[in-house]
Amino acid sequence: MIETLESLVGGRLVVARGDITEFEGDAIVNAANSSLLGGGGVDGAIHRAAGPKLLEECKRLRKDSYPAGLPAGQAAMTGAGALSLKAVIHTVGPVWEGGNSGEPETLAAAYRNSLALASAAGFESLAFPAISTGVYGYPKAEAAKVAFATIEAFLKCEELPKTVWLVFFSAADAQTFIEAKE
Repeated sequence: MIETLESLVGGRLVVARGDITEFEGDAIVNAANSSLLGGGGVDGAIHRAAGPKLLEECKRLRKDSYPAGLPAGQAAMTGAGALSLKAVIHTVGPVWEGGNSGEPETLAAAYRNSLALASAAGFESLAFPAISTGVYGYPKAEAAKVAFATIEAFLKCEELPKTVWLVFFSAADAQTFIEAKE
């Protein structure tokens, strides 16, 4: 179950707590690694929930479009496998190296490019996990500021997606994001 904690940006941005694989909407974003072949954290959870069809699509995407892997900041879309969604948008965030190696710009690009794919596909709803804040080590409060600013700017200029969800596994992570908007 996904629990709404706060609505922002005129109700178009929803901060929630729960399991992103249970999102009921058009698409979710996978905080992927560049291999696109699954991993730990949210990436592993999405691959497990979506089943082998997602992995096959990711392998095909690697072979046809990204033989060296999906670059950080970019986004690519596949079907959703066994998930009851239209698509999974995969994006790779930056590995934290202290903040002086373009990490904020790359993180913003990951959010922006994912939003652009959803908009181009005509999706009305999209859910994001926190990107780069797990094993990639991006400080959560800093990542939250980048995410909020990027999503808010996109929504001010674009009609779709109508609603963007930020689905956090823990209430503490959701609260970090809510505080970043201030």
